[in-house]
Parts: sequence; C-alpha cells; structure tokens
Amino acid sequence: MSPSRTVRRVALGGLLLCTLVLSLPVAGKIDLARMDPVPAGEPIPVSDFFRLPVLRNPALNATGTHLAAIIAAAEDRSQLMVYELAGKKVETLRGAGDKDINSFVWLNDKRLVASLSADKLSGLGLLTANVGALDKAYPLIQFSGVTLVGIPQDKPLQPLAWINFDMEDGRDRGVSVINTDLNSGPFIDLRRQRHDWSDLTDFATVRDSNERHLLKSYPLPPNGCSRYLTDKNGQLAFAITGQSYTSLELYQWTGSDWKLCRVDPDRFDIVDCGNKPGEIVVRSLTPNGTPHPLQFMDAMTGYVGDVLLQDKGYDFQDGWLYRDPATREIVGAFYERSGPQTTWFSDDYRAVQKMVNTAFPGQVVRILGSDRASRLFLLMTFSDREPPTFHWFDLEKRSLGLVKKTYPWIDARRMQPMNVLKFKTRDALQLDAYLTLPAGASKQDPAPLVVLSHGGPWQRDHWGFNGEVQFLASRGYAVLQTNYRGSLGYDWMFSEADRNNFRKMHEDVTDATKTVLASGLVDPKRVAIMGGSFGGYLAMAGVVNEPELYRCAVTIAGVFDWEQFLQEKKAWQFEGRGYDFWKYKLGLTPNTPEIFDAIAPLRHIDRVRVPVLVAHGKEDAVVDIRQSRDLIAKLKQYNIPTEVVIESGEGHGMAHIGNQVELYTRIEAFLAKHLRPKTTP
Repeated sequence: MSPSRTVRRVALGGLLLCTLVLSLPVAGKIDLARMDPVPAGEPIPVSDFFRLPVLRNPALNATGTHLAAIIAAAEDRSQLMVYELAGKKVETLRGAGDKDINSFVWLNDKRLVASLSADKLSGLGLLTANVGALDKAYPLIQFSGVTLVGIPQDKPLQPLAWINFDMEDGRDRGVSVINTDLNSGPFIDLRRQRHDWSDLTDFATVRDSNERHLLKSYPLPPNGCSRYLTDKNGQLAFAITGQSYTSLELYQWTGSDWKLCRVDPDRFDIVDCGNKPGEIVVRSLTPNGTPHPLQFMDAMTGYVGDVLLQDKGYDFQDGWLYRDPATREIVGAFYERSGPQTTWFSDDYRAVQKMVNTAFPGQVVRILGSDRASRLFLLMTFSDREPPTFHWFDLEKRSLGLVKKTYPWIDARRMQPMNVLKFKTRDALQLDAYLTLPAGASKQDPAPLVVLSHGGPWQRDHWGFNGEVQFLASRGYAVLQTNYRGSLGYDWMFSEADRNNFRKMHEDVTDATKTVLASGLVDPKRVAIMGGSFGGYLAMAGVVNEPELYRCAVTIAGVFDWEQFLQEKKAWQFEGRGYDFWKYKLGLTPNTPEIFDAIAPLRHIDRVRVPVLVAHGKEDAVVDIRQSRDLIAKLKQYNIPTEVVIESGEGHGMAHIGNQVELYTRIEAFLAKHLRPKTTP
C-alpha cells in the first residue's frame, strides 16, 4: 500500500493551507474544523487545549523559494506541506489510513526526506519526495529503526542514515549512505500481515528495496553505539559507544576506521561538533559549585579550548546550537534559564535579533532559520499566554509578514500568566518553579491548587504557553510546576547522587508546594497532585509520603515499583543499555533492597488516604501497563476510591485527540468532585 498524496489549494490567512474535516469516533463532538476562538462567554472546549497545531517546524529551502512544514489541517493527523512563496502554491503529502508524517528535512532546493509513523506509535521508516511532485513520493527505508544523522554538503542527495534496528534480524547496522535517487517501488504495509514474515513475498520485497537504497555502509564502532555526530559539513565524524551506560567512549572516524579519543563521555556532555575538523563542543559533568561553561575541545587530545558560552546561574543542558546556513559555523545558542534565552556570537545576528525584538514587544522572538544568503528569515514568537506564531522577515526590505498562528482557536486574552517562583529546598538551595493562577485568584479568594510535575525525571518545565496548564487554569485551578533537582539546567548545584535521588525530588516538590501555600494565594485545604510518567510516580509519592497535604491524585503512565520497572528493562531484548542506565541512576547493587522499598509507592498504599485517578495506554513501550494495573489492584485492596482510564492504541501518554479529550474530561470531573470546598458541619 502506498501513501496517498493530494494537492490542495485553499487560502487561509497569511499562508495557503488545506482544510479537511475528520469525523472522530469519540463521545461528544470535537470540532477540529473551527479555527476561531469560541465566544468569550462560552467555556473553552477541552479539545482546544490539546489539538495538534495548525503548523509546526517550518523550514526554508536553501534559496528561500519554498517553505515546508508539518501541518494538521482540521484533523488529528500530521501531514507535510510545501509552499511556494512566489506562486503561492501549496502541495501536501499525507500518509494513508492512520499514518502520520512526523518530521522532514530539506536535502536541497527541491527534495525532502520525511519520516512516516503509524497509530502515533511505531515508526515505519523514511520516504522522499520532490517539490512539484509530492504525489509521487516513494520510500527509502521501510520497517527498520532508522534516523538521519547528517546531510553531506557536497552530496546532499546522499544523506547519512543510522539503521539501528534492521527489519530482518533486529541488529544494529550502523550508518549508511542512502540513495534518494532510486525509486524502487511503493510503500508496503507489512503490519497487515498475520503470519511468519520470512515466508512472505512482501517482506522480501521490502527487504530487497531497503538494501538497494544503501550505497555504502560504514563499519560499526567498537562496543556498539548510542549516538553519532556529523561535522559542520554533514560528514560522519564521531560515535559515542560503550557496552554499558557507565563505560562510554568517544571514537573519531578517520576516513578508514574508528580511532579512540581521549575525551571521556562520562565526564563531559558532548553537545555537538565544533567549527574545525576533530573539534567538539562540550560541557563538564563534574560538579564544582558553579555552572559549567560550554567549550570547544580537541577530541583526539582532550585539550579544552575557548569558552563558547558561560551562564552565571544555569547549565547549558536543554538547548541547541545555531549554525549559519552558508558557513555552517556556530553563531548562536538557545537554552533555558528561568525563561528562554538566546545568545548570539555574531554581530550580524545580534543586529537581526534586535530588529525583530522591537517588532514584537512583550514576546519571546526566536530566529528559527533562514535561506543560505541570510536574507529571508523564519521567526517564532510566543509568550506564556500566546502560543507560538510563525513569521517571515526580509532583512533587505526590513519587512515582516505572518506565516501562521499555530493555535488560532486560542484567545490569548483568556489565558493566564505563568509566574516564576523561586523556592528553597530543605538543603538550602534555590530552584525555580512556575505558578499559574486562574482569573480572580487572590488572598481574599484563594484558588484550589494542582501540583503538576514533569516527567523524565531529567527533563524540565519551561516558561511559555502550555495547553495542559491553561486548561487547568481555565477550570479555576492554580497550577504549580516544579523544576526539582535533576531538572535540566540545575546540575551544577547537586552531586551526582543528589541529581538521581528520587526521594529528594519528591521533597523538592513538597517544598515548592508549601512555599506556594504560604503565599495565601491558594487554598491549603484544596490541593491535588498530578503528573505523567515520572510525574505520575511523583504524584503517588506525594500522597504516600504527605497524606495530609493533598486531597486527590492523578497519575498518567507512571512507575510505582522501580524494582519491577528495572526487571522489565532487563527482560527487553534490545534494551540492555536502558537497563544499565536505570540501574546506574538508581544507584542499585544486590545489597540495596532498601532503596527499592523507599521509592516504591506501590509498597506503601496503606498510607494513601485520598482518591486516585489512574490512566495508561495499553501499548506503552516505555512503562509497562502492568505498573498501573498493579497500582489499581492495590488501591482497590485498600478500598481507596479509584477511577481508571485505560486506552487501547495508546503508548506512553495519550496521543489521539479523542482519547486526550476523554482523559482530561475525566480529570476535570475528578478534580471538581474532590477539590470542592469542604462544608462546615
């Protein structure tokens, strides 16, 4: 079966997009065709906070003649759009049935490579298409784990792809050069086959097609690979390898073989390649009480060179580097402090940033990219109340224009500001949290509070528009998001043990919550705790360890017994490195069973005194649904009021809009029931 492709031309605002109404089999009406906000007097529908954006990840081709982006045109599907700026023509590429186009990259002015997935769960491989003929797109690599790692500047139509899971035997095949000129036939949906693939003609056809697209394969580096890096020209340069998470090594590709470098990836975070051959950009991982600079380093000798970036209060952990499209030199960096931060190393880019900032007062303005001549720029603007909006900026003409609002149905005037809150941990360190108050909240009229913890745990919350937060605020709840220890940007404050201490992460959330309660802006008698993934664990840790603090809990795809979780990781055939990672992070040895017990809410459900809503996707490949099923059984054993949302066809969290609406409608009712004011007898 080949992807279905259609070309549609419909004018919508600042850009041509396609519109298509998709009827979804869900309870209640979900209007995905409406692009305007609902009237001010009406409640904002749940779906408005969780719909796919109209447009995301826009990118110009090198000459600035075409713009490509991922779009969701009035449906719960992701498509590829290519827009011709001069002729104002639109082409779209969509997958047939339940398939989505998730990402893309320009190879040259006319050709793109895109990734295809099914059911919002499984990757199906890579396909390629040419401008003016998206309807003739054809597959490159199918039904294998494949990731683009580089586009050689001298041969852009022969990109480098890492096939880390071969369709036939599951082995890692390393990096190969892909022939995108070869059209070997249509996409074949092997998921429809129900018997042994080795006996199928279709399987052999796909396998042979994949092989024909491989022009050259590089030898595997020693001890397997967890990451490849290409240099500024898109050529294969480095591989981070290791048989376990704690014995990583860096190898450099010499042109004929892999050579071990003196850089220890256990001591340095390797951010990217540098500007010179054999150069990398690193951040130290050794705690020293101050934020670590971003520095150039010679990979072969380990010699540390110039400092690229030094922030006085935050580590560069949740950011990326910006390269000039013509020189491929690093000219800027984006990262997070308490809010988003942009740093330019080029006077030219500083000047452009200054010009565009004046055009959007009160908003964050980010330069996303430009044509090779740095004449036409793509911008993204956003704030805590305004979702991202994309614009173009013509440097020569000093003119700006709208590309598209990502969430045109969101009225920023009805959204609430996200405030930065500083709080002290019980070991006297200062961390950031974000507090969003509903309309009308004050010390005279304190709001109920939802403590919303991020997952990871080695991720972070960000200042900016957040649909989940604004949904809760629109329903009258204050929302607290805590960047607890281990959150990205704060590593310099903590020892390795502290960064991985789940109990102390829970205590940080508790300390932030009590800081907010002391403000008088929230009702201390109406507090809920909620989160997904590791945030789901923190939700249950909260009601287990602070039984008097919370009135109820919501946990989505959480982990509740880390010993069981670790056993599951060990049992998965292709997750050996993941097992090592978690074993190391948890600090476990055969003689430390007390660690498991201390961080396992499932073993202490007798302490829970409040109702719990448990949600999980049946096809979760990150956290086995057994975690939630065991929690549900234990809660019922102790007669804890429990609500359950288990969805088929969902993975680690809810991805389909119908299931998202069902989940958050249930959450809304659950919170309303259990956070209502207590009546005095």
